[in-house]
Amino acid sequence: MDYIEKVLEKLKDWARKLIETLLGPEPEPEPELIPIPVNDRRR
Repeated sequence: MDYIEKVLEKLKDWARKLIETLLGPEPEPEPELIPIPVNDRRR
């Protein structure tokens, strides 16, 4: 069974690479912006 799992994993990798080649890489989610505190007091 371990051999079959390894073969299936290789097939998944090859399929993913083929799809990325044909359609481009998977879109990565945009990182969330981190709010930066600003000292906005007027002097």
